[in-house]
Amino acid sequence: MPIRQIDHGSNEYRQMIALRYEILRKPLRLTFSKEELEREKNDILIAAFDDHKILGCCLLTQIDNQTVRLRQMAVLNKLQGMGVGASLMNFAENVARDRGYKKLIMHARETAVGFYEKAGYKISGDKFIEVNIPHYLMEKKLK
Repeated sequence: MPIRQIDHGSNEYRQMIALRYEILRKPLRLTFSKEELEREKNDILIAAFDDHKILGCCLLTQIDNQTVRLRQMAVLNKLQGMGVGASLMNFAENVARDRGYKKLIMHARETAVGFYEKAGYKISGDKFIEVNIPHYLMEKKLK
């Protein structure tokens, strides 16, 4: 299962948008705005593939010179719990570390907190509502 950075606007990026829509947005009756997708031009786009079919993805958005935010982690439903997400997290952390970031943060859906805690993330703050569902701010120092 190769994991790699992909280019904004590429065929792989279009697959990424479709996966994120199916897993993260459609169940909440949400879509992506053109502006939202345009802002991702500056993000680090990461995806796992089997041949040319996307299995999972995430993106990293710079917050400041020390901190990057993991966003839009999605894995095909049939592959959840099989290590794809953990492999994506590991890859994303290594990319962030290689680029000099010291901390990775995220807004984790309440249902995903256990997954991120297993990867060493800690809740940092109170529960809040984002896209109409409960989230927690989570963070991890990158060594």
